[in-house]
Amino acid sequence: MEIIFYLATACLIFFMILAAYDGFYLHIFKYGLFNHKESIFEHKTHTIRAILFPFIIWSLFINESNSDLFLFGISLVVFDLVILGIDAYSEKESRNFMGGLPKWEYIIHLFSNAFHFSAIVLVLALKIEITGSSLTFVSEIVASSAQGLFAFVSINVIPGAIILAILHFILLLDTPRARWNNLRAKITCC
Repeated sequence: MEIIFYLATACLIFFMILAAYDGFYLHIFKYGLFNHKESIFEHKTHTIRAILFPFIIWSLFINESNSDLFLFGISLVVFDLVILGIDAYSEKESRNFMGGLPKWEYIIHLFSNAFHFSAIVLVLALKIEITGSSLTFVSEIVASSAQGLFAFVSINVIPGAIILAILHFILLLDTPRARWNNLRAKITCC
């Protein structure tokens, strides 16, 4: 069981690194997807996924005793998958302003989502037990250093995820978007 915690922790860390690079640096800072008419829909799908992510972390990764919250988390993952499909379907038209989605960014999306959903699947493997013909939520997981590391990383992911979700959301609004663009125009690097 310890190896599953270590793998889930690694997947979560790799996802957060790629998601921060892609979601903040590329989408918001460099390309400003929220500023382009053809990519505003993509920005909205990213906003929904950014809002869902802290709730998924809380309900699946951190929650240790509430089976209803766990089921809610699973429903959020299903919704996240639907939004991901919509996002991927619309991405080609969304990037017309820049000549299409660069292949290297497409690869980042593949790895980012692979790590994201791998972490989720590993958590499901830890917290669901098959007994006979039924699935049971496992609320008693033996504490270990691997479990402690996983809990530590999961809890510490939430503040950054919330900040990124808020940033995505406020950039949909005219005044914050204008202020961001004003600040961004003053930065000449990157």
